[in-house]
Amino acid sequence: MDRMFGKPIVTQEQMRTRIRELGRQISADYAGHDLVLVGVLKGAYAFYADLARAIRIPVRVDFIVVASYGSRTKSSGKVKVVTELTEEIKGKDVLLVEDIVDSGMTAQHLLKTLARKKPRSINVCALLAKQERRVVNVHVEYVGFTVPNQYIVGYGLDYRQKYRNLPYLAVLDQKDLQDE
Repeated sequence: MDRMFGKPIVTQEQMRTRIRELGRQISADYAGHDLVLVGVLKGAYAFYADLARAIRIPVRVDFIVVASYGSRTKSSGKVKVVTELTEEIKGKDVLLVEDIVDSGMTAQHLLKTLARKKPRSINVCALLAKQERRVVNVHVEYVGFTVPNQYIVGYGLDYRQKYRNLPYLAVLDQKDLQDE
């Protein structure tokens, strides 16, 4: 049986507090707008659900599935959209909800892809940002936490599809990182 591990770098309570703050800010910023939350799966599922519940205005929900890591710990640099949106976003305000923006390549690709659908506006909300890993200039309007350049798991973020169910964020030990 795999162990649940790691000292939290962001606890459940810290996440709850910050997500409530983000929900209030997004609710105020988008009051009176036709907002569509687009969750990036799989990593953003936990954050997305909690954020959607923290937003106090009517929202539409949708998801997009992308792949850029596979089973590796470093992005391949190629972003593949696996599943498209089901909601029409033309003329609507879109908030792309990401688990983490590090290199910025996935967010940049998705922003370009979604912009072709002619939304009224499009912004990014990320639970985590790794600014020091950024290789493309992507503006993230809403950031939960800025984190160090370490491999983080939990609360939706995985290592080889494991650890998404940790109720907090933890750094994966270097001895556990094994790229093939």
